Amino acid sequence: MIASLSFTAKAGEALLLVGPNGAGKTTLIRTLAGFISPSRGTISLEGSPHKGDLRDRTISELCHYVGHLTGIKSSLTAEQNLTFWAQYLGEVEDASPIADRVDKALSDFGLLALADYPAGLLSAGQKRRLGLARLSVAARPIWLLDEPTVSLDAASTELLAQLIQQHLATGGLVIAATHLPLGIEHPTYLKLGRASGGPSTEAGP
Repeated sequence: MIASLSFTAKAGEALLLVGPNGAGKTTLIRTLAGFISPSRGTISLEGSPHKGDLRDRTISELCHYVGHLTGIKSSLTAEQNLTFWAQYLGEVEDASPIADRVDKALSDFGLLALADYPAGLLSAGQKRRLGLARLSVAARPIWLLDEPTVSLDAASTELLAQLIQQHLATGGLVIAATHLPLGIEHPTYLKLGRASGGPSTEAGP
């Protein structure tokens, strides 16, 4: 349980949630995504002259959530999985054809050569990359990532870091729970932990 937590995350910022297992990182990510209702307090969005007025939109409508599970169907090919996600997620800020977005996502995550492979035949790392490729099939200003580097090798982790940097450079926001460095520039940290007197938090660069 997390108590008395207050923080602000800004466009163009990567906020990394760090702390031991059980500190509440996943709970916070899922609460931000709208899967868990906070017992008290509020989560609010402020509009931007570049993104329009967001006050009537929830974070879940404007975010990509990538959790511990890959969110892929084993019987579908890599391309079919991403086509499904592109159709399901709709078009918040991207009106380009779905086929173009799927090809770009496969290319971004080094999966273009595996487009016609059933997802069930992919390695753990390839499945993880396919799950993360949802980030590229539909534009969302907010990325909520829970341990995104699980099952990724060093090259794939570097690729993810580059895509995060590109997202931040266009005014996107990333909030990620992680035990490992993500290799991104100048992140902000929100440390969650438990002191002897109860839950504690600490924020800083």
